[in-house]
Amino acid sequence: MRTPLIFISGASQGIGAAIARTFAKEIPRVRLALVARNVKNLGKVAAACVKSGAKAEVFECDVANAASVDLMAAEVSRHFGTPDVLINNAGAFTMAPFVETSLAQFDDMIAVNLRSAFLVTQAFLPAMLKRQSGDIFFRSSIAGLGAYPNAAAYCAAKFGVTGLAKVLRAETKDKGIRVCCVHPGATWSPSWEKSGVKPERIMPAEDIARAILDVHRLSRRTVVEEIVLRPQLGDL
Repeated sequence: MRTPLIFISGASQGIGAAIARTFAKEIPRVRLALVARNVKNLGKVAAACVKSGAKAEVFECDVANAASVDLMAAEVSRHFGTPDVLINNAGAFTMAPFVETSLAQFDDMIAVNLRSAFLVTQAFLPAMLKRQSGDIFFRSSIAGLGAYPNAAAYCAAKFGVTGLAKVLRAETKDKGIRVCCVHPGATWSPSWEKSGVKPERIMPAEDIARAILDVHRLSRRTVVEEIVLRPQLGDL
């Protein structure tokens, strides 16, 4: 029996790395296409997944760049075929008041968080539609559901991700594709290490990964359109 192929962007650290490790541990002989710009960190994640029994390959890519995505998608397709699960996890976060947000900062947040999800999904969607099956996950944020002061660019990008997921769900629900938009609150990752916030105050990345795996494991008759996850004590 063919083992599923799980594609994960932004897999070199944080939530992406946790997703990779979780799928590797939970699905025997799973195949993982791990994508990011940081090849060194990506290699470490892949090695950990291989130890758990997965077949993991590293693909260097700037997922906000159309040419880079085209090259990566062709390589993934040649090596593995069409993803069974496509996880748009790549993203970044910067804070600034609206009036202090430069055009460059705004464009960067849109590119890394929204443009990347559009490019990657568009690269693989035709083959998934032809096959009439697959799961597509978009990692938005609670900032893609409500306003966060000092995060205009990030909120704009994540609201865009939320809208993108909703449109794709509407267009593909009768074509065998399940679409889920994931909205995590504060989740521990390297970006929080110098924040002064204790890890115990916010969610572990492994919990986000577990939620995605559990949604994927549901019968094909059921889709979870959105997941909202927050720390037990609420948002920061």
